[in-house]
Amino acid sequence: MDMEVVGERHSGVPRLVRFLSSLLERIAVSNDTCRAIGSSTQNKVTVFHGLTRPPISLGSYMERIFTYANCSPCCYAIAYIYLDRFVQRYPLLSFDSFNIHRLLITSVMAAAKFMDDICYNNAYFAKVGGISTMEMNYMEREFLFGLNFRLNVTPTEYHSYCTYLQREMCLDYPVILLRSQCSSLSEVDESKNQQKQQITL
Repeated sequence: MDMEVVGERHSGVPRLVRFLSSLLERIAVSNDTCRAIGSSTQNKVTVFHGLTRPPISLGSYMERIFTYANCSPCCYAIAYIYLDRFVQRYPLLSFDSFNIHRLLITSVMAAAKFMDDICYNNAYFAKVGGISTMEMNYMEREFLFGLNFRLNVTPTEYHSYCTYLQREMCLDYPVILLRSQCSSLSEVDESKNQQKQQITL
């Protein structure tokens, strides 16, 4: 399925891009809450963690990336697939408010470099993401090694992810797909999770 199928725009931003930022933000907030009430273990600290929460919402951050990175639409779905793969390889890592922005900019940059014929360099993405070029370089390296340099996405896999995301966007309330540390969330609908293992983290 081509990304244009789910590419309805609002204020210039495709619906899928807005959906992904909303999805990732809910996951981060959920994990923040679970950790605050002591229902989850301490998150593994990585190079992607900031000392403080970024002052910009993830939705605004994603819109900034979309506006200035000029990536092809498919890069955002590919970035989501990369995040899926990354967290599966590192089960002690969960997305939270301290790391999700950096993981997002890194995954989009990796997708753009792999998918697009022309893309900006690390210094430009660092400026878009509000971080230093040195940090961007370091995060890119960690991300690529974390993926074991597995960047290729088959047409079948891409179609599967896009179909699933389109279906979730049609729901009144999208199911949280990526792994949450909060057991009350992870046990909401076990039967659905078993049917959607290809995207559940």
